[in-house]
Amino acid sequence: MAADAIEVERKYSPSESDALPPLASIPGVDRAGQPVNEMLDAVYFDTKALALARQRITLCRRSAGPDPGWHLKLPVAVGERRAIREPLGGDQDAVPENLRQLVLVHTRCHALIPVAHIRTSRRLTPLYAADGAVLANFSDDRVEAQSLLTRAGPSRWREWELELADGPRRLLQDADALCAAEGVTIATHPSKLARALGPDYPENPATAPKPSRDGPASDVMLSYVSQQVRAVKLNDPRVRVNAPDAVHQFRVAARRLRSALATFRTLTDTTSARFLRGELQWLAGNVGQARDAEVIRARLKDMISAEPPELLIGPVAQQIQEHLGTVQQQGLAAGLAALDSTRYFRLLDALDAFLAVPPLNGGAGNDAPGTVGRLVSAERKRLKAAVRSLDGGAGGTPQDAALHEVRKAAKRLRYAAEAAAPIFGTQATNVARAAEGIQEILGDFQDSVVTRETLLVLAGQAAAGPGAGFTFGRLHALEQQRGNEARLRFYDAWQQARPKPLRWT
Repeated sequence: MAADAIEVERKYSPSESDALPPLASIPGVDRAGQPVNEMLDAVYFDTKALALARQRITLCRRSAGPDPGWHLKLPVAVGERRAIREPLGGDQDAVPENLRQLVLVHTRCHALIPVAHIRTSRRLTPLYAADGAVLANFSDDRVEAQSLLTRAGPSRWREWELELADGPRRLLQDADALCAAEGVTIATHPSKLARALGPDYPENPATAPKPSRDGPASDVMLSYVSQQVRAVKLNDPRVRVNAPDAVHQFRVAARRLRSALATFRTLTDTTSARFLRGELQWLAGNVGQARDAEVIRARLKDMISAEPPELLIGPVAQQIQEHLGTVQQQGLAAGLAALDSTRYFRLLDALDAFLAVPPLNGGAGNDAPGTVGRLVSAERKRLKAAVRSLDGGAGGTPQDAALHEVRKAAKRLRYAAEAAAPIFGTQATNVARAAEGIQEILGDFQDSVVTRETLLVLAGQAAAGPGAGFTFGRLHALEQQRGNEARLRFYDAWQQARPKPLRWT
């Protein structure tokens, strides 16, 4: 079973002759404990192109020391990592499957191979509080490292490391000051692996441009797209382990991406944007199937809980759980199959390429306020046109599909306004909030439509059963009423709080 923890640490670069600093003088430290000698032996794994190192992720197999096993460390913040450990297996080069899944969004189709061998002679000193609690552990390391990617000889260096246990984070700042007073600086390398690989270690990942009112319109688009690509990659491993809300957050990020590429399509190469939008639609559709079943399942569970027991005829709850449980499991399987597919990996490659060398056209360099403002306004007009089209419904009642189109238009406007918020501030935030309100009301309406369709299926399955069809019919009628109420709420919201236009001049 994997062990999961957050590590907070600081590394320093002493010379071979530097004496240990007076550790007990760090504020809050009552005493330094007896040093313990340890020998660590680790082989680090990555792709040939160092895809994990590029993301500041390390994966190693430690075969000696107090905690042998596989160690995966994922960056959380500067000096802070999420550490996941798995026990050693029989095959030394076989990365445990659950760890491989957690980094697959970065490694994709490429094999994990040994890239460095690092041996560390460690002298570890615990730092205690007055009550006996271990505040931190200070390690004085002598390191010998061999890159397995080149024929260069081994490198050797000394390193200090302070890792928090039960101590407060301010202890790190106090340690920084102590080491600086001793003439020892904070290490420039983020990890032992970085120093072991030397010039082969990838540079820091490029950051997206920061939008400003004086900057080009493309900065607004690229900043927003970059945020959503990050969200996809963050939620990918969470979907794989079925973490709470992971499928929903993953699908939302994919939809935001697709929407942004549609809104800002006039700033980019048409072919590239169209390809990405199509692939993102495929991805969100496949991964989101389980989420749809989950929503309907919860909705029907709440409805049944509110019903008088005498009106629940037959094994209605059981039939709903079995049917939608099967649909949800099939959806999860379809989503995981999509995440393991070459098609998905090629999409990730294409998104990375889009951000690395954006396929911009001439209009991308135009001023941000005017260009982005007009694009957001175009989405607002699109929403208004979708609302006007509702008048064409039979008997004055809009068709379900037409309301769904309004919802999609509101969602596009919401995401466009979110992207514009860095340069339009509260104006854009208010537009996004109003569009979100419409989207949520019509989302409730659409959930009602899909739930009624499911109830019809369930009623058909229960036709030969002991009266369950009555209950499914009743639930369908209640759901129809709920849908009509959502329809009326939408019209009220449109009259009272429709999104206002942006002003940029």
